[in-house]
Amino acid sequence: MKIYRIVLLLIFFLQGACANQTYTDSLFVANWNVENLFDTVDDPQKSDEEFLPESPRHWTEERLEIKLKNLAKVIKYMNDFDGPDILGMEEVEHKYLLQKLIDKYFKDNGYRVIEYESPDKRGIDCALIYNSKKLKLIKSEPLGIDLPGDKTTRDILHAEFKLNGIIDLHVFVNHWPSRREGLKKTEPKRIAAAKVLRSAVDKILSANKEARILITGDFNDLPANISIKNILDAKPADCGSAQNFEPAELYNLSYKLFQQGKGTYKYKTHWNMLDQIIANGNMIKSKNIEYVCDSFQIIKPDYIITKTSKHKGKPKPTYGGRRYLGGFSDHFPVSAEFIIK
Repeated sequence: MKIYRIVLLLIFFLQGACANQTYTDSLFVANWNVENLFDTVDDPQKSDEEFLPESPRHWTEERLEIKLKNLAKVIKYMNDFDGPDILGMEEVEHKYLLQKLIDKYFKDNGYRVIEYESPDKRGIDCALIYNSKKLKLIKSEPLGIDLPGDKTTRDILHAEFKLNGIIDLHVFVNHWPSRREGLKKTEPKRIAAAKVLRSAVDKILSANKEARILITGDFNDLPANISIKNILDAKPADCGSAQNFEPAELYNLSYKLFQQGKGTYKYKTHWNMLDQIIANGNMIKSKNIEYVCDSFQIIKPDYIITKTSKHKGKPKPTYGGRRYLGGFSDHFPVSAEFIIK
């Protein structure tokens, strides 16, 4: 992988030299649903009883420390062991857990954390870790999603940055409502989330046509489902063809691997591409930044893959039912790389 990236960067550098442009840096973007990153303290406002020391799962401080160590190992593996510049995360109970992760394992990376407590009943929220050496935070906010009846879900996390001091970059981290009650019954919830996100994107682009937009998350829908393909209007990205990327349009970088039948989460015998990265045309190809063609990948180092049993090939989770496995997550992380000119 290291040699592959060096070759790609060399190609971009040579192309830039021919065009009197300089390629100086890269931006490595990742997303990971880290599966139930809870602390061990009862929060009376949330339904977190399942993850307490006295619960049937026996979620102790020792097991939490193992979880953080495991997460750190995978995060360090990303970007050829340099760590990501942007990491969207899902299923995080509190911000301080990620701050603890950074303080213990990433002291020199310049990482900062953004997280808001959302109305989700379980208390698992979206979060964002970013490299403050490259990205200056301008503002951040949670975007609420109104669902029918008395239902609640995770907010969408929106953060605005200046990248290398010149590029206006907006990042959205999503964890849309699950399919637990059935695909068709729950689909309107994810459509509601898609409408909130689409409205926020339109608002940004109407104010600034040069804005770069990155959308990451666990969408609990596939790239071809109504919520993403029709409501969000995220088109397949095929940078290897003669595709013309319109600046304001959204393109799904995960579509190619999705079409190949690959995925980040396995339900029974089927792989599902639930975890995705979407970018607008300005982010894929413009004068200051460019997507490294087909760099979207599912990150799965050998040690996070289940080796035996009927679950062989799946990501190794923290629990199998209520049986403690000491793993990582039930989702594989995903990533994509961009060249800053």
